[in-house]
Amino acid sequence: MSLYRNFLSVGGLTLLSRVFGFVRDALLAAVLGAGPAADAFYAAFRFPNLFRRLFAEGAFNTAFVPMFSGALAQRGNAAAVDLASRIMAWLVAVLVVVTILAEIFMPWVLTPFVPGFLDDPEKFELTVLLTRILFPYLACMSLMAAYGAILNSLNRFFAAAFAPVILNLVTIAVLVPLATIWVQQPTEATVWVAIATVIAGVAQLGSVWWAVRRSEVVPRFQLPRLDPEVKRFWLLALPAVISGGVVQINIFIGTIIASGAASAISYLYYADRLYQLPLGIIGIAIGTVLLPVLSGHLKSGRDTEARDTQDQSLLIAMLLSLPAATALAALAEPIVRVLFERGEFGPIATTQTAATLFAFAIGLPAFVLVRVLQPGFFAREDTVTPTVFAGISVAINIILSLLLFPALEHVGIAIATTVSAWANAALLAGRLAQLGHYTPSRAVILRHAAILGIALGMAALLRALYWPLQGVFAPGGNILAQAGALAALCIIGAGAYFLAIHLTGVQPLGLLLRRLRRRG
Repeated sequence: MSLYRNFLSVGGLTLLSRVFGFVRDALLAAVLGAGPAADAFYAAFRFPNLFRRLFAEGAFNTAFVPMFSGALAQRGNAAAVDLASRIMAWLVAVLVVVTILAEIFMPWVLTPFVPGFLDDPEKFELTVLLTRILFPYLACMSLMAAYGAILNSLNRFFAAAFAPVILNLVTIAVLVPLATIWVQQPTEATVWVAIATVIAGVAQLGSVWWAVRRSEVVPRFQLPRLDPEVKRFWLLALPAVISGGVVQINIFIGTIIASGAASAISYLYYADRLYQLPLGIIGIAIGTVLLPVLSGHLKSGRDTEARDTQDQSLLIAMLLSLPAATALAALAEPIVRVLFERGEFGPIATTQTAATLFAFAIGLPAFVLVRVLQPGFFAREDTVTPTVFAGISVAINIILSLLLFPALEHVGIAIATTVSAWANAALLAGRLAQLGHYTPSRAVILRHAAILGIALGMAALLRALYWPLQGVFAPGGNILAQAGALAALCIIGAGAYFLAIHLTGVQPLGLLLRRLRRRG
């Protein structure tokens, strides 16, 4: 299957997941609002999610995929299965130890992560309870990510990309009665949602394990033992904890700082969910497909194909992320109002979340660029360089967050996250060029400049069209009229953008469609 078709497959399933995710988040906003219970739930949910994205999806994938791809290409299936078995034995051991210790010492573990909650004992105790319920979700998702890495290395992307849909469907099944026929206070509702999340995690793990079993590349259970290949894995994985999850580290740092202001965590969560939609469809999908493909090319000595793959990845990333970013910035408030403003989520929450979303949207292309550029290092088994740059990015984020939070609160945290992402992307691009691994040609640079210009033009068009519709989008307006107007704006904006892209020759749509249809 071609690179473009793999992007489309993973991106399409991610879109499906995010659509259901928006339904879930809209229901969460109606049931929990943006008050103390919501802050407690989102802080609790983010804690195991951070470890999952750092150690499982981040470090594990980054170190495992190039090693597993190399074993497959050079030594065959049996050697690859043996390698996976030895590495996963350690993953299971680490998960068991971390989960037991976290459950026992949760109040002390959480204290440095939500310092602003300590002045409100009820809020802190609820956060501890919810985190204890949710923490086994880490084990399920970590094992799912490991099995997903095996499937991705085999160019089987469907099961791992579909699994998040299960989480959203199970959570929606619990939230619908909580929002309609079985209304609970937000504090009680958070407990039911946390339990549903863990059940969904088990279901996700089961679906991906079944796909691995069908692939006949199933790791065997065994006790962990240290050998040269396992040592090499950990040497690659430990730096990748920072580099592979820098976005999550920055967001989590923001959560710690935001715990000092009422509702700030909730505003950050809702805005994060909105910009994560294009980031997931574009950046994560491309990063998921690019790492195993690029690793395969480099392990087999196909340097020209590797450069072509990076060119194609960068083009599709910017072709989609730049208009997504400018559209989110231009329509931040109507998007938040239509998706979230109901029940416990009022007009003030809409205004604050929209301001946060605007700041995040400016950084969206940078978040995507990091996902596209990092595989250029990871595929060469270089996890140190991205780690150094990620560390610089995190330092920038912390300093700016602390400087901006007193005046701008949650918006300042979003600005700091955006600036740090652009710094990380610039460092990665500069180092790849310096090493001779990847330097875009002048023609490629001019093409991306044209894409940026067209995306900004589309944003200006959207603001011009939105101006006379402000009455329709007023707080308390008819939700069907608002949703219809927002859909019309999005359709007009997307149509104008792709028409301009086609007519200027930046990306002829016929060529793009042929690439998407191509199977090899």
